[in-house]
Amino acid sequence: MKLKNIGKLILGLALCLTVVGCQNNESNNKESNKAAASKAESNKNSNEAKKTGNLTIFAAASMTDVLDELKSEFQKENPGSELTFNFDSSGTLKTQIDSGAKADVFISAAQKQMNGLEEENKLENDTRIDLLENEVTLAIAKGSDKKITDFKDLSSDKVDKIALGNSDVPVGQYSEEILKKLGIWDEIQDKITFGSNVREVTTWVSEKTVDCGIVYKTDAIIADLDVVAVADDSMLENKVIYPAAVLKDSQNKELAKKYIKFLQSEKASEIFKKYGFKPLGK
Repeated sequence: MKLKNIGKLILGLALCLTVVGCQNNESNNKESNKAAASKAESNKNSNEAKKTGNLTIFAAASMTDVLDELKSEFQKENPGSELTFNFDSSGTLKTQIDSGAKADVFISAAQKQMNGLEEENKLENDTRIDLLENEVTLAIAKGSDKKITDFKDLSSDKVDKIALGNSDVPVGQYSEEILKKLGIWDEIQDKITFGSNVREVTTWVSEKTVDCGIVYKTDAIIADLDVVAVADDSMLENKVIYPAAVLKDSQNKELAKKYIKFLQSEKASEIFKKYGFKPLGK
């Protein structure tokens, strides 16, 4: 009888050990499966990030600050993406593209340069948009003692030195158009110092190297200049429109198209407005 009871006891212990072992194996399998799933998801996200790729964006100098701020927002929405900017005058950027420089997106401060690329068949079909509107202003440094209040004052003895963009810079082309329509272009030539882009003009005004300058409203805001006059429709034949497009030679057209779409988003529009741009919508 005792042997029989001992046998039952041993059998019971064996069954318990078997159950515990199975439970441990099941638990270990679950943990292993969870770890494998987590690793797979991590690899998937990593691979998706790697596939996202890089974009090179050629943009007008007046967009430097706003596009730098928008960069992080775009990258949040597109993990793994990298944005590289080349900021300069629109004319210089077009020349670089014509010379073979690689870019995915071009944003110009005027239609002229974008029109040129379109005529040369360098834009991806159906990607060109009118993104933003800006204004051309006459600005002086904060705290300046110059009594300048109007574009016509440029021909008066109130002004000794004026900063303008040169002839291949959109802001320079707008400036020349305004001053010719006012009939004072020829008589102020000795007063003019030409800058290679609008940021250079803005710096000279801010540092009081010149008495005043013609710059975009957005640049005047960023540099904390005093705007004394704004060009109206009678002074400019066309509005100051910033077109954007994907370039035909882009190595990442899908991401470039996403970037153009992002620039038209509500989030981007709010940031553009903060810098003084007028978003033109979709």
